[in-house]
Amino acid sequence: LGGGSMSGSCGAATGSPVMSGFKKRNRLQFQHDSPARTQSLWLTQSHMHQNRLLLASVAACINDAMAKQLDYHTIREIFSRFEAAEAEPKGELDHTNAYTLVVAVALSAQATDVGVNRATKELFKIADTPQKMLDLGEEEVIEHIKTIGLYRNKAKNVIKLSRILVDDYGGEVPNSRGALESLPGVGRKTANVVLNMWWRYPAQAVDTHIFRFGNRSGVCPGKDVVAVERAIEDQIPVDFQLHAHHWMILHGRYVCKARKPLCGTCLIRACPSSPSAAAQHATRSRPGGRRMREQ
Repeated sequence: LGGGSMSGSCGAATGSPVMSGFKKRNRLQFQHDSPARTQSLWLTQSHMHQNRLLLASVAACINDAMAKQLDYHTIREIFSRFEAAEAEPKGELDHTNAYTLVVAVALSAQATDVGVNRATKELFKIADTPQKMLDLGEEEVIEHIKTIGLYRNKAKNVIKLSRILVDDYGGEVPNSRGALESLPGVGRKTANVVLNMWWRYPAQAVDTHIFRFGNRSGVCPGKDVVAVERAIEDQIPVDFQLHAHHWMILHGRYVCKARKPLCGTCLIRACPSSPSAAAQHATRSRPGGRRMREQ
């Protein structure tokens, strides 16, 4: 999750006076315990309290950051600019076929595309089909992907989904969302990425970048990823649907960033959360109409 006001509010949660007081009280409470127990109890309760504060802050940020749905003509202009800048946007996960794409996207959960590409570079040279992956075995898969997060569980899922593909689909990757989602480690987002990138079906894979951009800009606002996905399908003109999620992912990743969005280089420059828009609003609202300095 991310947003214009979200990073500030959420970032402040862990350093607030409430958190400082909590830590101080717990240090006093556990001062007579053993060092190991003191550290364990302090970390456990501190993290629980941090999580409660963070969840409350995120919920507030989502409500504050959600922009009003843009109109048809504005959305068409936005995507016309995206298309003019890059007519054929590409995903950044390396793959050679539908199977390696499924595996790469499944591995990318809580990991960067760069990290996944580094881990799969040698793996896909020796195991680019479900049967070859089964022949390689789980322990060898772990050795190749141990640099990315949750690698043990991901390796287990790769072997399981490979077995299902061999036994139930003749070693081929199915091209329906339901069949893809039935594979271990493959959720709706992964299924949509595969349908879009390999079969060129206009499925919309909503990740944190699209969620942030959609709510900041008003292109596809929604309270959860399913709502944002539906907004993309309902609001973005059909001639832009195939590449819509790639344009938004790349824009969110490199321009409309969570903490420091590069509004000065933005192709849109009409985002409600941009400094220029905020300054214009402040100028209209401030007595005397004097322009406030942009941050």
